[in-house]
Amino acid sequence: MADAQHEEVLRQGVKEWNRWRRRHPDVVPDLSREPTPDNLEADIDTLVSAVLNQLAPGRAPTEHDGLRGADLNQVNFRGVKLSRAFLDGATFIEADLRAAQLDDAHMTGCVLTGARLGKATLRKADLTAATLRWADLTGTDLTGAALPHANLNDVRARRAILRGADVGYASFVGGDLSGADLSGAYVYGTSSWDVDLHRTIQEHLVISRPSEPELSVDDLKVAQFLHMIIANANIRDVIDTVTTKVVLILGRFTPERKKVLDAVHAALRRRNLIPVLFDFERPHTRDFTETVTTLARLSRFIIADLTDPASLPKELEAIVPTIAVPVLPLLQRDHEPYAMFADYWKYDWVLDIARYSDAAELIRHFDSRVVRPAQRAVMDLEDRRLRPQRP
Repeated sequence: MADAQHEEVLRQGVKEWNRWRRRHPDVVPDLSREPTPDNLEADIDTLVSAVLNQLAPGRAPTEHDGLRGADLNQVNFRGVKLSRAFLDGATFIEADLRAAQLDDAHMTGCVLTGARLGKATLRKADLTAATLRWADLTGTDLTGAALPHANLNDVRARRAILRGADVGYASFVGGDLSGADLSGAYVYGTSSWDVDLHRTIQEHLVISRPSEPELSVDDLKVAQFLHMIIANANIRDVIDTVTTKVVLILGRFTPERKKVLDAVHAALRRRNLIPVLFDFERPHTRDFTETVTTLARLSRFIIADLTDPASLPKELEAIVPTIAVPVLPLLQRDHEPYAMFADYWKYDWVLDIARYSDAAELIRHFDSRVVRPAQRAVMDLEDRRLRPQRP
């Protein structure tokens, strides 16, 4: 139950409240209300009349106003008990709510931009359409909380607990959810671009609407992609567009060799193709071979510079025997292909070597020596796949 002394201090305004908090750092203020048999949604009826009058003279809370719409920016509510409080539309910009007890609180549309909520408890709290951008939710317990349409962009939610929370249509763009627990969360329509999910628990994420049969996955980013595939009737067209334009470029990235690969990259772009230059750090969570084969499966054809190879033999070993995608090898005239490359001539999707003296000469003859032979090989493979199978 709310403490009468604590209510009286808050009635004197946010500044006086914060002063009192600084003088009594060990006191845990109680502004909560327990439901009664007569009123299961009991609220704080006269709690902030002075606060509201200070900001909007003449506005006193009605019987069921509680803290609705209150301006509590930068208020010190650290450790305060606010369970079941009505806070709809209140603003807590840069407020200190660390370790506050907000279980079952009504916080629809609240503005908590930059607020500190570390280790607070908001179990089953209603934060529908709330703004929590740049908020600190480190270690915050949001088990079963409702956050549909909430803005959590750039939120810091390390080790936050979101088990069974509803984050449908919520946005976590640029957020840090490392070490958080999202198990059982409802993530339909959630935006998760550039989210840090290192060591995040992502078990049984529900990606279907409540009215649909439940469908779950164990990865937030996969959930976003998988739902797009399920919901978008034209996704096959999108995939077909990608696979008819992507060209994977493999080779060695020493300064001299990189000039040739960059020239090939630019030439492909000028021909309305989508070059992918395999020149990035190996992913932490994926094997090198798995990464290059995934890219190969998405490619229309592959250009591989055999000149002075390093990792290229390993890359081709993973691709050529298992993936029927045309491979057009390049080789500078004063070099010979590495010995094991001859083993690939038995695969008819490995084309004749296109030799060049330098990057300029290669680009001058790019269509005749590279693009047209590769495109013909693509069409030959497609024709073969469309032929009726022998009985």
